[in-house]
Amino acid sequence: MASKQFGKGLKRSALTVALGLCFVGGVQAQSSVGSIFGNSKAGSTVTILNSDTGTTRTVTADESGRFSFSQLSPGRYKVTSEGGSRDVQVKVGTGTSVDFGAAALDTVTVVGTGAINPIDVSSVESSTVFTQEQIRALPVGRNVNEVALLAPGTVRGDSGIGSGNLASFGGASVAENGYYINGFDVTDLRKLISYADMPFDAIGEQQVKTGGYGAEYGRSLGGVVSLVTKRGTNEWKGGVSVYWEPDGLRAAGNDVRDRDPDPDSNGIYTRFVSANETDNLSANIYAGGPIIKDRLFVFGLLEGVRNEDNTYGQNESSKTTDREPNGMLKLDWNITDNHIVELTGIRNKVKTETLTYTSNTPFSTTHDGPAKVSGFESGGEVYIGKYTGYLTDNLTVSAQYGKVENLTGKSTGGDTAAALCPAVYDYPGLTYLGCWDTNHFTVVDPFAPDNHDTRKAGRLDIEWQVGDHKLRAGYDTEKFTSSNAGTTYSGGEYFRYFTAPASGVVNGATLPAGTTEYVRRRFLQTTTGSFEIENTAAYIEDSWQVNDNWLVYLGLRSETFTNRNAIDQVFIESDNLIAPRLGFSWDVMGDSTVKVFGNAGRYYIPVAANTNIRASSAEEFYTEFFTFGSRDPVTGAPTGPMTQLGPRVVTTAGTTPDSRTIADENLNPMYQDEFIVGAQKVFGNGWTAGLRAVHRKVKDGMDDYCSPYAIYNYAQDNGYTNYDVHSAAPCMVVNPGRDVTIAVDLENTGNYQSVTIPASYWNLPLYDRRYKALEVFWEKVSDKWSFQGSYTWSKSYGNAEGYVNSTLNQDDPGLTQDFDFASFMDGGTGYLPNDRRHVIKMFGTYDLNDEWRVGANAAIQSGRPRSCQGFVPSTVSDFNSIQGLGGSGSYSSASSFYCVNEAGVSVLTPRGTLGRTPWSYKFDASLAYMPNWADGKLTLQADIFNLFDTRTVTEYNEVKDRSRATSEINPNYGNPTSFQTPRSVRLTARYEF
Repeated sequence: MASKQFGKGLKRSALTVALGLCFVGGVQAQSSVGSIFGNSKAGSTVTILNSDTGTTRTVTADESGRFSFSQLSPGRYKVTSEGGSRDVQVKVGTGTSVDFGAAALDTVTVVGTGAINPIDVSSVESSTVFTQEQIRALPVGRNVNEVALLAPGTVRGDSGIGSGNLASFGGASVAENGYYINGFDVTDLRKLISYADMPFDAIGEQQVKTGGYGAEYGRSLGGVVSLVTKRGTNEWKGGVSVYWEPDGLRAAGNDVRDRDPDPDSNGIYTRFVSANETDNLSANIYAGGPIIKDRLFVFGLLEGVRNEDNTYGQNESSKTTDREPNGMLKLDWNITDNHIVELTGIRNKVKTETLTYTSNTPFSTTHDGPAKVSGFESGGEVYIGKYTGYLTDNLTVSAQYGKVENLTGKSTGGDTAAALCPAVYDYPGLTYLGCWDTNHFTVVDPFAPDNHDTRKAGRLDIEWQVGDHKLRAGYDTEKFTSSNAGTTYSGGEYFRYFTAPASGVVNGATLPAGTTEYVRRRFLQTTTGSFEIENTAAYIEDSWQVNDNWLVYLGLRSETFTNRNAIDQVFIESDNLIAPRLGFSWDVMGDSTVKVFGNAGRYYIPVAANTNIRASSAEEFYTEFFTFGSRDPVTGAPTGPMTQLGPRVVTTAGTTPDSRTIADENLNPMYQDEFIVGAQKVFGNGWTAGLRAVHRKVKDGMDDYCSPYAIYNYAQDNGYTNYDVHSAAPCMVVNPGRDVTIAVDLENTGNYQSVTIPASYWNLPLYDRRYKALEVFWEKVSDKWSFQGSYTWSKSYGNAEGYVNSTLNQDDPGLTQDFDFASFMDGGTGYLPNDRRHVIKMFGTYDLNDEWRVGANAAIQSGRPRSCQGFVPSTVSDFNSIQGLGGSGSYSSASSFYCVNEAGVSVLTPRGTLGRTPWSYKFDASLAYMPNWADGKLTLQADIFNLFDTRTVTEYNEVKDRSRATSEINPNYGNPTSFQTPRSVRLTARYEF
């Protein structure tokens, strides 16, 4: 009975005393396989039989008695040699040790499909493996990120980025992880904050790599999440499952009142969620078995959903439903025992329908008024093919090719006439005004194809066992194409009204006497295009078994990243990026009960397609300010007479930048060096524990610089007085703190030439992010209960979070606002948003009897640093515009660490110096009933998340300046913006046969 195997399942002997946590797993090919290794009599024959599929392999132990089987699909295996046999469980990314020495018993059974994991002395990686059975038994969200957050060294990212449940690994931002399905990279390279998903019940195992992974892996600075799908076996098995998260058992969220003293904001909320309703239902049917016994297998799953969300806002409410089915199909063909082909197909589409209601009652908790119908589609398909050939006892090859089609977002329906109305917001706050559709703040080019991404990738890996050396080499290549439709604001422009400031000055112009309000107009026009990324990598590695106790790992990886604009011009190309890896594993006692390990490595991450789209396409964006005579009663837009206040502030000019002007010719993609040292030990009675020290440092970051000052000052200092700042790209991708070589038209003749401009002109600090951590982890397994946990002490420090900016909720990888102007980095060094000094995690299950099981999942963590965001004062050197191109003073949003104090004076307030959010405490619980009358095939389970309904604040409003035009403190500075998720319940019914 699968549900019992998590809490039980270990028969021990001298051989299996080594079993414990898999917080250190094996270096295995393509994230989807495991291995078996061990000792027998020199020259003896060792055979493995896959108990699920009937395939066999045989090797001969070398002169030292060592043997190894690599590239094994996860599953149950029987290993035989010298008249003895062992039953073992192979898990993804993990090596399993088997000993046929004289001291070993003739027959030892290892049952470990649930919580138990071996100490893998053949590895230098840091990883955790969770099986589907273990995940089901625990009260954990049915989402791969929720599972990843169980691993030590991971913390939840801020709610404003992505889905709000993304994981930060080892101090990296949530946009620096890699995601794999059956060894195929499915990370979304557009923004790197999403991935090709799959039905959760189709997952067989999930491996979480938190560091130290080998030369085969790259394109990640955080961690790697690797999924292995379920597959068919020689026995037909199947099941049905239903998961229901009823709104009636969900606690209401926390509202937050607007603290603005303006009388018009009385009764207004900055956060209104208490009336929101969410009801999710998922039903699955799945089955797998042999089409041809021992040779051809199939597994399929179909998932249907009925999800409904009702949200209520100040002036409108909405009802969104999702009914789109998805599924997975897996075929495994053992052509012979030595030649295996796998095919995987996944459908992961989302198709929602939204009814939007406009209400005359602020914050109404019912759907009032007429409804507008709109829709949204995203997702697509994944196709993966893989061949594995065991050519000889010592030579294995594998080849893989796959494709991901992903619709990034397609809006349908809506009010077509509303698209002709300009977007208009009134004060206070963002109060809807006019006739435009708030679901379509921007509208897309009607003649453009839908926004979508296509990834095509292939790889070849070779493994050769030569004496004490396991040599591996490989090559992979991928092409990622992002099609992006041009956009503009609804109706072609966006207006926002403001109260006249006490100073009477707006955009450098004095308001006429008696003016009580003014309006800001923004214009945006981007062009349609298709953008390509080409990434390649080659690697070679050697796992050298120096003697019975010592393994040394040596690896070398070379990568190339190429980014093209919409007219197929290369604007970023990085060749031969060398990433060395080094590690060791010391089996101290020689019996896998004590392990000391360490590794060092360099890791690169590619340039996101978002950089292609944002930096290399034509975009016109400017801001203007006006006084006005009246408002149009239908559209809400200002009408004449209109008088412009100050100059037009141009952010981007609307022409396609010359590809030579977009990025530093010597640009280094972001990379990081990592060092890890640790130890693990089996203590007996089912207890294992370990500790690990981690140090990570980003050696070169990349971001965009959007100030005209650097090149302008260089031109003036070198006598180029005719230089036109508009001839340069509006933003340039650079390595902050380094010299920049870029094409510049210094003479204003249309002749661009490469010029190296010293770092002093850019006035940017070196990109800095450092992470230090000490992780302690443990596990206990007995016949009735299982318990795992970890404690992590860590520091994340520097001047950049990474590929996203959580403080500003900005998910523009490589193009955050951080380095746009030098003044934005003043005071920017400090503790970063993912800095959680103390994190404790504990989870496990307990069998009350043969029919009842309880589970728990607890997390305690200290708060994150708090900062303030304000407007750059006019005294900073890059404040003013140059030749009409905006300086840092042109940014209408708070973008710096200069903040007004109680006296109304703007002062520099360094990052992370304003305290921390409170400690948070979360306790989830589950109760499962597996009746004997159903022969263990039926499971009824209730999972309660946040059992005690704790409501700790997780984020605060960090914008301290009310506006650029005043010296007032934002009344809502310090107001909570996010809380712990309220209590909810998931009910599960599952029947398996």
